Amino acid sequence: MPPGNAPRHPRLRHDQRILLMAFASALPGAMISLIFLWTGDYTPKVQWTLTVLIVTFCLGFAFALRERVVLPLQTLSNLLAALGEGDFSIRARGARGGDPLGEVMVEVNALVETLRHQRLDALEATTLLRKVMAEIDVAVFTFDEETALKFVNRAGARLLAQPSERLLGRRAAEISLDPYLAGDAPRVINTAFPGGVGRWEVRRSQFRQGGRPHELLVLSDLSRPLREEERQAFQRLIRVIGHELNNSLAPIKSIAGSLEMLLTRDPPPDDWRDDMQRGLGVIASRSESLSRFMSAYARLAKLPPPKLTHLDVGTFVDRVVTLEKAHQIRVMPGPPLMIQADGDQLEQLLINLIRNALDAVRETGGGVTVGWDRLPGSTASVELWVDDEGPGLSNTGNLFVPFFTTKPGGSGIGLVLSRQIAEAHSGSLLLANRDDRRGCRASLRMPLAVLAANSA
Repeated sequence: MPPGNAPRHPRLRHDQRILLMAFASALPGAMISLIFLWTGDYTPKVQWTLTVLIVTFCLGFAFALRERVVLPLQTLSNLLAALGEGDFSIRARGARGGDPLGEVMVEVNALVETLRHQRLDALEATTLLRKVMAEIDVAVFTFDEETALKFVNRAGARLLAQPSERLLGRRAAEISLDPYLAGDAPRVINTAFPGGVGRWEVRRSQFRQGGRPHELLVLSDLSRPLREEERQAFQRLIRVIGHELNNSLAPIKSIAGSLEMLLTRDPPPDDWRDDMQRGLGVIASRSESLSRFMSAYARLAKLPPPKLTHLDVGTFVDRVVTLEKAHQIRVMPGPPLMIQADGDQLEQLLINLIRNALDAVRETGGGVTVGWDRLPGSTASVELWVDDEGPGLSNTGNLFVPFFTTKPGGSGIGLVLSRQIAEAHSGSLLLANRDDRRGCRASLRMPLAVLAANSA
């Protein structure tokens, strides 16, 4: 065999090196002792006895040293092997401070305890995640880089009308989900699955598991919540319209019956003309009230989109307050601001808020304050508020219910229309009782996208 290809001799193991080093350390002393023993004037019996004793002690201490070194290393090896298998119940013995080897055992035991707690936390988190994924009413699928299905929750299996055991491992094309792994996301689609038909929101995201890329697909059924919202909206609408119609039609029917009986009397009473006029007047009044109600509903349902123009906040607030000059309204000027808004719609919103505040302070004789300022923590958002010193809000749950009103002759659409105007401008309208004193604060908040600082 050529010299370059000669096999390398295996290196000695760690325990063999320790044993050889123990022998080497004892060899000089043993050899000197044996030389003096065998060259001295000793009897053969003494010579052989001491020779056996010296050799025995050297071998015994050498092998004892080997065991003292090898046993802790074997213990650590077994402990690390158990950790690799996921067994965290084993602990190293002899863990104590002040001893280098004992401190190593202490650190290893601490590491085992930390890993045990981390594993318990991971198992608990995984269990919770699996329960949440199983209980949520959203179809969740995960695919690997080869579009093989790796996970499906209960809603996803129900959507595909197959048990999860038959779905796992199959390609997305085999279960007709490959179109949803491509295209824009999120998006809303109208489609039919084996387990459901309707509108679905498609969402996707990517993650890595085991170092390999995976894709998460989420399908949310929008039909049921939309149908539930529509059902509740229709119930509220029918309840309000039915109440208003009954309030108008019941007296009309009653008065019409009374007038019919009046006309059938022979001879008619002397004041039948007066009774007829009063009855017809009531019918006309209730018909006009019903007409106003339907006009208010049509106005609420047909709010046009805002025509955005540059509008100075201070100017349009002063203009609205001037319209209510018969009342004492205090204005707290804020910084000069320009917003992009529909002036007519925002003026109508502010008029509704001011009139509601004026109606509230009539009961207490308090005042009304209008002001505006930038929102705290933002340099490009504005808040316009109307404060009153009235009795405050007693029923906040029905503030924005269409046609709900506590004022005699009120239409019940002022706040609803105002909130629609605010939302059409990408803003929000909030009403809450004041914290500093008795009364209510109505605040209009305009978002960043529709606001710009006035350079004047």
